[in-house]
Amino acid sequence: MIKIYHNPRCRKSREGLQILEESGEQFEVIKYLEDIPSEKELRTVIDCLDIKPIHLVRKNEKVWKEKYDKGKDMTDGEVVKAMLADPVLIERPIVVKNNKAVIGRPPENINSIL
Repeated sequence: MIKIYHNPRCRKSREGLQILEESGEQFEVIKYLEDIPSEKELRTVIDCLDIKPIHLVRKNEKVWKEKYDKGKDMTDGEVVKAMLADPVLIERPIVVKNNKAVIGRPPENINSIL
């Protein structure tokens, strides 16, 4: 089953959701700000994306700048824990299908795994 990690307040995330709706495929919507993923789930998503955790962080978020980006190097584990503590830091939307995932920025990236 396809999963979309979705933030309804985000235009790009809503556009990504629309692409899935128009695809005709079944999918599950995970509103990750309300239903925060477990550490294991987030690490699985990162593995499916085949990226380092830092590349999933929204670095322009106020909380990142104030709380985490103090000129220090963070381990992958620390970055994951920051995203779990402040899920607004997680880039969106993320679409996962089988063992592959894409970040829907731009939303058309989603087509690559449908």
